[in-house]
Amino acid sequence: MALISKLSKSTTNLVSTDSFNPKMNPTYPQLIICGTGTDVGKTVVSSLFVQGLNAMYWKPIQSGIEDGGDTSSICKLLNLPKERCLKEAYKFNAAVSPHWAAEKENQTIDPRQLTLPSITSPLIIETAGGLMVPLNRQLLQIDQLKSWGLPIVLVAKSGLGTLNHTLLSIEALNKRRIPIIGLVLNGSLHQDNPKTLKGFGGVPIIAELPHFNKLSAHLLSEEWEKQNIGVRLEQLINNTSY
Repeated sequence: MALISKLSKSTTNLVSTDSFNPKMNPTYPQLIICGTGTDVGKTVVSSLFVQGLNAMYWKPIQSGIEDGGDTSSICKLLNLPKERCLKEAYKFNAAVSPHWAAEKENQTIDPRQLTLPSITSPLIIETAGGLMVPLNRQLLQIDQLKSWGLPIVLVAKSGLGTLNHTLLSIEALNKRRIPIIGLVLNGSLHQDNPKTLKGFGGVPIIAELPHFNKLSAHLLSEEWEKQNIGVRLEQLINNTSY
């Protein structure tokens, strides 16, 4: 049975679980969407996966709430019920690095408040910024990723500058033995970068998303089907070691 058909059931009836391994149960993948930097399209990719997998969405740390934050944006874009949009653990006003955004409000991000939700359903977790962003003065985001132990979907820009940023990100994840499901590239299609990233990084390309002049749930659904992302994702999850 294809992954997408398995995930067509409602996720409103959830059962608590103490531990979860997406390798053991690809019907309920729990994935982390992380970027090679800021403004590479993590929220677009998160929307794509939340809709395609009928998943819940969680952004543990939100820095910058001028437009309501990414949780609000995704839920409105996809018209999700409230139970599929989990509340942030931390939400700060300033659109700066999480550690500094917290300090501006006389707070410190405590990793004990970043415990994974105990749910049995597909879950998409979107990080704030890139891998090496500090969460506090002692903890980098990549350290928290290691602690969570979930596989990564790495989001990168498609064009100029992406080779260095993306290969460094892959190297950092590999050094810490954090599993990478694959890459999603955002922006105009590039003739060479996907091939080069796959060759040097050893990481498959899950999807290449075009620039959307006006993002909609319908356009995301079209890309999901056109690029056969559900089947591709199932294959990669089954072939990735955890």
